[in-house]
Amino acid sequence: MPDYCISQPCQTEYHIKRSRFIAVIAPCRNLEEVQGFLAKMYSQHPQASHVTFAWRLLTDQGLRERFSDAGEPSGTAGRPILAHLQGKELVNCCLAVIRYFGGIKLGAGGLARAYGQAARQVLEIAQIHPHIVYRTMTITIDYPAYQTLAKRLEPLGVLMGDAQFGSQVEVTLQVPENQWEQVKEFIERL
Repeated sequence: MPDYCISQPCQTEYHIKRSRFIAVIAPCRNLEEVQGFLAKMYSQHPQASHVTFAWRLLTDQGLRERFSDAGEPSGTAGRPILAHLQGKELVNCCLAVIRYFGGIKLGAGGLARAYGQAARQVLEIAQIHPHIVYRTMTITIDYPAYQTLAKRLEPLGVLMGDAQFGSQVEVTLQVPENQWEQVKEFIERL
């Protein structure tokens, strides 16, 4: 089953019965980035009634996911948000929905629909792309080979990292896992 990611943060707003729902999604590669993103949401919205969220991360231990209703009735906020992330097969992201209460109660069903709608709207504008797993390869090559390396590897999705220049060039490559063998064979022929 393929997984997908988002390219950059984005935000939308949804209004219902005078309540304001602000949905913000951001790419997060690890738990520290999730915590930083959520801290930013709390600091940007100190007067919000609720800051609810869901996140999904691919880790060395597999897929981890979590949600929070943030004081809303159980299952009415975080679970609908998480359901949208799962439905789009999104990983390595966090989606927060900030609610400013408008004075009219929505009921449990209304809350779940409102949080779900806010999540759906932000996902409609998010730039979604396939998640690519990279492996690191460090190689040492001669200068002439280094000059053509990027042109040859770019079509394979290889990212060129830092290079150390001495009598030869040592360069770190981020190789898509599905291109590993092909890149390895190419490097051996240099």
